[in-house]
Amino acid sequence: MRAPALNLLMIASVAGASVAQACVSFAQAQTAPAPQTAAISPDAIKQREQELEAARASQKSAAEAQAKLKAEIASLGQDRTQLNQQLIDTAANVRTVETKIDEAEARLKTLNGREQQARASLDSRRADIVEVLAALQRAGRRTPPALLVRPEDALQSLRTAMLLGAVVPELRSRAEKIAGELGELVALRKTIAAERDQLASDRDKSRSDQTRLTALVDERQRQQASREKDLDAENTRAIALSKQVGDLQGLIAKMEQDLQSAAKAAEKAAEAARQAEAKEAKAAAANAAAGAKPGPAVFKDRSRTSPAILFASAKGLLPLPVNGNKIRDFGGSDGVGGVQKGISLATKPGSQVTTPCDGWVVYAGPFRSYGQLLILNAGGGYHVLIAGMERISVNIGQFVLTGEPVATMGSTSQVASILATNASQPVLYVEFRKDGTPIDPGPWWAANEGEKVRG
Repeated sequence: MRAPALNLLMIASVAGASVAQACVSFAQAQTAPAPQTAAISPDAIKQREQELEAARASQKSAAEAQAKLKAEIASLGQDRTQLNQQLIDTAANVRTVETKIDEAEARLKTLNGREQQARASLDSRRADIVEVLAALQRAGRRTPPALLVRPEDALQSLRTAMLLGAVVPELRSRAEKIAGELGELVALRKTIAAERDQLASDRDKSRSDQTRLTALVDERQRQQASREKDLDAENTRAIALSKQVGDLQGLIAKMEQDLQSAAKAAEKAAEAARQAEAKEAKAAAANAAAGAKPGPAVFKDRSRTSPAILFASAKGLLPLPVNGNKIRDFGGSDGVGGVQKGISLATKPGSQVTTPCDGWVVYAGPFRSYGQLLILNAGGGYHVLIAGMERISVNIGQFVLTGEPVATMGSTSQVASILATNASQPVLYVEFRKDGTPIDPGPWWAANEGEKVRG
């Protein structure tokens, strides 16, 4: 019976050592006093000098990067195709990183919740941990029976071994459970640290991409201003005209009739629709025979100056203009006793807004209860209205491509009908119209966009 007794004692000793170390570390982490503020040492001064030097180096690096970016954009010159490509690609990168940041924040929230639960579980069983730790330490220190003993000693050893054999399995089970919880807590903290590092990296990339996008947008608008004379005067007149009408259809009609740049844009949209319709009619037979349908590839040509295809033919191809969660759908309640004529997407502050389709800008500015409003003429009698942004970065009469950056969200809702119920979050409102009548935009969104909105 000496061998079983020795084995049991060794098991208890090993288990006690491993769990004891984990338990002591946990207890120390929970009860460690806050460090006292000490006088600034020479080492601390040296460290601060190093930090200051690092900050200066970072500032210098940022200035060099900015100069490089300006030179790169200047090299694009008047090459509209390259500028459009850079704009759309960079805007897509911004939205992709926005999505990654949202997903990382969601994962961190879940992980932090699990960590709190694990710590709460261990805290609630502190007495059990102390009891197990003490028992394992006592068992680990118990001296094994001597090799040569008197009969009385042998009997006592046998009785001790029998008692230990009954106690150790339960003790070991409790110890392993505690060790498992501590191991999970350590793993969770490592995962959280990795997620935070990745989140910091994504945020750095987002800032870099936003800087690049801002520079590209500024260059696009500079080139637009050089082509269009009296741009500021047109924008001022557009806002004045918008105050003379009371609804969206009246605004569209007023712009396209009374404003020179908007009227010119409407004419181009109508002509482009006629040409696209004739072109599609010729290809319809061949496409029908081959079973071919338009795909995302139709938008690849960045040099185009008119819509790639008819708006009616773009069903199932258009991307949502912003990352967010759909909070109101077409035909539902608008929150003020009416019916929703478009969709509403709750977004993060500062989110990038891109165009869902090709089209000409017929209005860009504030309008009544919609906040900042952007209206695109997509041709064929179709108009796309986007409202709720804080800042619009395109001008009336400008042709924009699908996926091109056109606006930025603010920090709160700008649309009056949504402000009452979602004041703490910016909301983008999107509406499609055909010949002045609101229509359901659902069939136009690309696969899964209508079901799972990014962000």
